[in-house]
Amino acid sequence: MPHISLHGLSFYYEQAGQGRDVLVLNGSGSDMRVTPNIMQSPLTSHFRVTSFDPRGLGQSAKPEDGYTMAAYADDAAALLEALGLQSAMVLGISFGGMVGQELAIRHPACVSRAALFCTAAGGQGGASYPLHELADLPEDERLALSLKLNDTRIDDAYIKANPDALETARQRIDLSAYAHEPNWAHGRAGQLAARAAHDCWERLPQIDCPIWLAGGKYDGIATPQAMQNMASQIPHAKLDFYEGGHLFIVQDGKTFPDLISFFNQGTA
Repeated sequence: MPHISLHGLSFYYEQAGQGRDVLVLNGSGSDMRVTPNIMQSPLTSHFRVTSFDPRGLGQSAKPEDGYTMAAYADDAAALLEALGLQSAMVLGISFGGMVGQELAIRHPACVSRAALFCTAAGGQGGASYPLHELADLPEDERLALSLKLNDTRIDDAYIKANPDALETARQRIDLSAYAHEPNWAHGRAGQLAARAAHDCWERLPQIDCPIWLAGGKYDGIATPQAMQNMASQIPHAKLDFYEGGHLFIVQDGKTFPDLISFFNQGTA
């Protein structure tokens, strides 16, 4: 499978589809070995989609240090350059939306337009829920809280009435098959630390490419208020909300057609 060296580290990446280029930046804890993922989405029927495991995750290198939002953005820019892409349209999902903000600020020539989903600016604009605080909770308590954060329509009564919900969530996020890999836990913790320190708020007005912000109406992680704050700080940003929570991209069937339409407006 394809690996590429960036900044002296080995990164795993995938490409699928044909057409104009879309770079996808995935969410917290993502691992491209877990399918289905964005490479099996409708995007690949319309564009050439590139995505990769960020440092510390999946089949990419898991260094001892270097877990900063700036480093994640620089990695993404280096990947585009190494693949011979002067720029790309960008989809940043959750944590990937934070990286997308940093990428558009630090490397504006790399981003022709960006869709930033279920994310937050940090700082005075509001941060996403501190996921690192869930790590020490008992497993069932952590899963129940995660369900309620992912979709605020879910409460204790729902979980009690749907006991299979916890097991479904457990299976969806289970990466125990990879936990033996060197620095596996360290890389995940590094990403969460970078996420907790994320703050692009004061620099968001520097973004000058077309930006589409989209969120779930019932998202308790990247709240609607945080998304609205971002929209007020990014020049000419467009904001839409969908029926769903943090996973609205798969909950609302309108999301992908709208995303494809937004990217088709570009000329990258």
